[in-house]
Amino acid sequence: MSAKGKRMAEEPKKNNKEEKNKKVKFENNEYEINGNQQENDEQYKYGAYERQLEREEEYKTNKKKKMNKGLKIFLIIILILVIIVATLLTAGYMFVNGKLKRMQQENIDTTAVGINEETKEELKGYRNIALLGIDSRADDYGLGNRSDCIIIASINQETNEVKLISVYRDTYVYVTESGSKRLDKITHAYSYGGAQNTLKSLNEALDLNITEFVTVNFDAVIAAVDSLGGVYIDIDSSEIKYINDYIDATSQSSGIKSSHVTSTGRQKLDGVQAVAYSRIRYTAGGDYKRTERMRTVVEAMLNKAKTLGVGQLNSFADTILPRIKTNISSSEIWGLAPKLASFKVTESIGWPYETQGITLDRWYGVPVTLKSNVERLHKEAFGQEDYEASDAVKEMSAAIIRKTGYSD
Repeated sequence: MSAKGKRMAEEPKKNNKEEKNKKVKFENNEYEINGNQQENDEQYKYGAYERQLEREEEYKTNKKKKMNKGLKIFLIIILILVIIVATLLTAGYMFVNGKLKRMQQENIDTTAVGINEETKEELKGYRNIALLGIDSRADDYGLGNRSDCIIIASINQETNEVKLISVYRDTYVYVTESGSKRLDKITHAYSYGGAQNTLKSLNEALDLNITEFVTVNFDAVIAAVDSLGGVYIDIDSSEIKYINDYIDATSQSSGIKSSHVTSTGRQKLDGVQAVAYSRIRYTAGGDYKRTERMRTVVEAMLNKAKTLGVGQLNSFADTILPRIKTNISSSEIWGLAPKLASFKVTESIGWPYETQGITLDRWYGVPVTLKSNVERLHKEAFGQEDYEASDAVKEMSAAIIRKTGYSD
């Protein structure tokens, strides 16, 4: 009996009409267990029902490892900034400022991002910037896209030490949609209201002071790899079974043509192929192995960038900068440039520290409790030993407990 047949034989049969038509929620896509409806061919093909069950266990055991996915986005942004600095060394202000202005600018209302006055005072020595990796695979940064990766780069403005706080996308907190708050996954905040809404959810749930953001998507990664002339990756036999399906899907969504990988071993991948490789999740190791592949692609990009001359770096900047969206002005980035060399990443934090999975209308990662997780964050990230969560966080924490029953 095949592995697929064995799994089907082992699954309990659904006899009544209600169970027959039951839908499994999986990362915001719906699937009927009986297979009559298929809203996402790729996920359904590899077993949405099984992946939903595995997801709960993976979240419990590998949540700290998943932080690497967010680090990928941070490293891509750092790579771009390093290249900008390299250009600064050989060009003047007017030239570089013109380059930086190629980035997409988005103005947000920084008075409406959920920062309370007490937090503003307590964190005035820290510059917290949200790094958002969204799940669109085209030049689309609008509503409807989820923030698949959320990292807060916290810069101590006195010491230039940087701490990276990776917020898990399924974290169950208040999110605002159409002016009303409800408990939901924080990844949906971007879908409902873009970067401004995401900053609002982060500030209100974590007692933070974020007013700045940088957003990239898969299209930026494709362009980065292609601009570098491709990257060398070692493909093994378990990966080649899946990579071509991802190549087709990524090529279709991005509109960029590519070719299939036909052999194993070390080989040069173009942008579409590299993104497809980083998306593979159905080999042994699941999501953890996927984050390892993402890290492999980033490391290959960094190594390739080191070999480029000034002209090639200039071309790289021309290609990538228009694919970044931010509310940080070119003059502010110019002001940061001299400090980049002194920035030192001292710690990476996965947040929430303590969670429990729950399936309600869909699957969520519940902070247990929100209050204790926020207080621990402020102690470890900002040195606030006796920090007490704000009244807003306490109220949100109580609401989560009432809804889920999960408490200390």
